[in-house]
Amino acid sequence: MNLYLRLAWRNVWRHRRRTVIVIIAIGFTMAMMMMYDGTMEGFQQGIAKNAIKVMGGNIQVHAIGYQAAEEEFPLLPVPDDQTVIDAALQQRQTVAASRRINVVGMTTNREGAFPVNIVGVEPDQEMIFSLVAQRVAEGRYLSADDQDMIYIGKGLADAMQVSIGDRITLVGSGKHAQDRSRTMTVVGIFDVGMPEIEKVTVYVSLAEAQSLYGMTGQSSEVLISLKELGQEGNVIKALQKVLPNYEIVSWETTYPELIDIVGAKNKVMDIFSVIILGIAGIGILNMLLMAVYERTREIGVLAALGLRPRQISQIFLLEGSMIGMVGLAAGVILGLGLNFVFSKVGFDYSSFTSMTEFMALITDRIYPTLGLSKLVQRTITVFIISILAAFIPAREAAQNEPAESLHYV
Repeated sequence: MNLYLRLAWRNVWRHRRRTVIVIIAIGFTMAMMMMYDGTMEGFQQGIAKNAIKVMGGNIQVHAIGYQAAEEEFPLLPVPDDQTVIDAALQQRQTVAASRRINVVGMTTNREGAFPVNIVGVEPDQEMIFSLVAQRVAEGRYLSADDQDMIYIGKGLADAMQVSIGDRITLVGSGKHAQDRSRTMTVVGIFDVGMPEIEKVTVYVSLAEAQSLYGMTGQSSEVLISLKELGQEGNVIKALQKVLPNYEIVSWETTYPELIDIVGAKNKVMDIFSVIILGIAGIGILNMLLMAVYERTREIGVLAALGLRPRQISQIFLLEGSMIGMVGLAAGVILGLGLNFVFSKVGFDYSSFTSMTEFMALITDRIYPTLGLSKLVQRTITVFIISILAAFIPAREAAQNEPAESLHYV
């Protein structure tokens, strides 16, 4: 086997320029895929990080049974929610912990009725992490002692044609499934660049929601905001030890649509990258086929010396795999270097945030990762394509007749 390896390695570099071109093609493709993986991971983290600031924290804690009826926002009080708050704040990764009440309802005025999710919040705590609280477009954010005050999104304000100081009626089901309505004054309008979310969510103070929906001194949810994305698993495990009788879930469970959006984009790029690698594989195929025709006499000599067709085929397969491995190594080194540089510098996509709602969640610079999450998958793909590209030339070489090859000019 050592002889075959030496022969294959020597033959790889027999036509140095041609080999280098193929290696560059493979390496550049591998580096670009790693850059894409790193950038997409950065995008995913940036989007998810801001999405949970809009929708509701890294971790959510509810009473047992809440998840089974989550779509209806059941008013199940969190038992001893202050204990949950205290346990959350003891975790060093926690930035803030906030109580909420979530109710399904609607807002009405002369323009019609609009279905909304009504959220009672602790304004002081929400201001620490919530983009909704921080993105005040008009008026002001809520305060803890606000009564009959409502904070709505720009999308809903436009649909209802209301502005600061206007009155709208808020209707929602109380703790005992009784409809509760109250006329509220619009105190503030937020703008997160996502009209669909702005249209369906309104905010009131927690004290107002407790009074309106019969939840005095109670809450239906505790949100926990963390310093960094990806810490949810460890924090949840720690909380489950001290809070065994609660439902504790991460944003990935609560908002699976975010994962689906990014996942769909990744699948498209995976297909595209295989096509690009296929083109690089054609380069290997072409180079090795040329080598077969140029080395016909050499192949005949090898056969005359006693090498079997299978052994001759192995030499060409080794050549293809070696080219793939060298290109792969070059691509990984280049990809890691580029991703490392860009992970420090970052990309500014602020000018594109208005293109789609998906992009509106990008509010800061995007910092790519090293792109290691799919490195094994990419490596295997490159290696398989290199071997497949070498298969036809290897078969061609193995089928040459020794007598004819020796007389080939």
